[in-house]
Amino acid sequence: MNFDIIIKIEGEKMLKKENLEFLLSRAMQSNADFAEIFEEETTNESISMLNGNVEDVNKVLRSGIGIRLYKDVQSVYGYTNELDMNSLIKLTDELKEAFGPSKNQEKVQLSFEEIENKHPVQIDSIQADLDEKVALMTRAYNTCKQEDKRIVKVQVNMLNVKQHVQISNSNGRLVQDTRVRTRMPVIAYAQDETSMQSGFEGPGASMGLEFYNDGKPEEIAKEAARIALVMLEAKDCPSGKMPVVIDNGFGGVIFHEACGHALEASAVSKNQSVFAKKLNTKIASDCVTAIDDGTIPNAWGSQNVDDEGNPQQRRVLIKDGVLTSYMIDTLNGRRMNMSSTGSSRRQSYKYEPTSRMSNTYIAAGKDKFEDLFKGIKKGLYAKKMGGGSVNPQTGEFNFAVNEGYMIIDEKISYPVKGASLIGNGAEILMNIDKVSDNLKRAQGMCGASSGSIPTDVGQPAIRVSSITVGGTDNE
Repeated sequence: MNFDIIIKIEGEKMLKKENLEFLLSRAMQSNADFAEIFEEETTNESISMLNGNVEDVNKVLRSGIGIRLYKDVQSVYGYTNELDMNSLIKLTDELKEAFGPSKNQEKVQLSFEEIENKHPVQIDSIQADLDEKVALMTRAYNTCKQEDKRIVKVQVNMLNVKQHVQISNSNGRLVQDTRVRTRMPVIAYAQDETSMQSGFEGPGASMGLEFYNDGKPEEIAKEAARIALVMLEAKDCPSGKMPVVIDNGFGGVIFHEACGHALEASAVSKNQSVFAKKLNTKIASDCVTAIDDGTIPNAWGSQNVDDEGNPQQRRVLIKDGVLTSYMIDTLNGRRMNMSSTGSSRRQSYKYEPTSRMSNTYIAAGKDKFEDLFKGIKKGLYAKKMGGGSVNPQTGEFNFAVNEGYMIIDEKISYPVKGASLIGNGAEILMNIDKVSDNLKRAQGMCGASSGSIPTDVGQPAIRVSSITVGGTDNE
């Protein structure tokens, strides 16, 4: 087994309360009306295995501080990995120059807030022995390779993260949170005489190595192999408008991308969203209720507090088709004259936070899965969704279907490849006419202005009465 361990150290300790009070008080000796300090120490570990051999082990320790000042709806932000007080005083003074000096001599007094840990960890994945983690990955590889002789290549990765943050502000808040996550993505490659296809499965959670109990590595591997083998048999997908059944789990990526981003205050507050100024109006069919919940125990996108130190919340975005809430951070909340919903997130101290999703999903409905196919003479069953693109200002999207099947006379028929779903998020919400009761969530990484963050997407299987399907069958 050959590998390199790369450790990059940018800093070490969290600041003491008296140092934080000094810096915040100094920041407020300006015309700013709010100051915030975000401290972070994070260890990221990635292990990659190809065909049973460990190729790379990277471990990175990142530590630094971000400082932000507000005046009304204007903000300035700076960060550093030089954690001595002289450097932090210099950064604070540079930032407060943006708002000009003030005679304010009031001292900030911090009060530490105890936060309930809703995401307990049993086995710290960062501290666990490397051999233990490699053994889990090897189980996944062996299972995948043994599924079928047509599986010619297997790639297994394990990602482990432990992030400790301390957040303080001029309102007197001082909180800490520790976030631990693990994920095992598996890619299986199947080959026959004519083509090679791949299958991907990559669940994760805010847990330690206990996440892999109860045969989880084997479960992941079998699903990746199954998808690759199915796609070997797939025919080209026809194109055109048709009813589409989108399965549960990662099928929720369409709502996340085409609708979720448009419900974030970063877009809404600037009228750059199709859903701006539509609070308490009907934007979806009656069977659609959508939720963003950052409190789900041990979920991939959960936190005890957001990255402004506010307690995470369960946010009902859409209730029975009516828009009931946006996802709001403090700064954009000022622009909207609305309170924060605990939705502020960032990748690291190097990013100024903004409103982001956590665990976002369409709630379970009352229909049975088999009922979604009734009445469909010709349509598409999108069992596994892939990536895509969306314009949040217009809601226009285009998403790949990684595993799809034609629906013929109300029955799931042959598998198809090359399918994509093309449409408008606002229109799709109105065209959902059935929502099943089999809610499931799946894991991904979401990129936006405040960096790449872990988010859950999810839904039960849903039926869209009409959507444009892009395909590769020219007949």
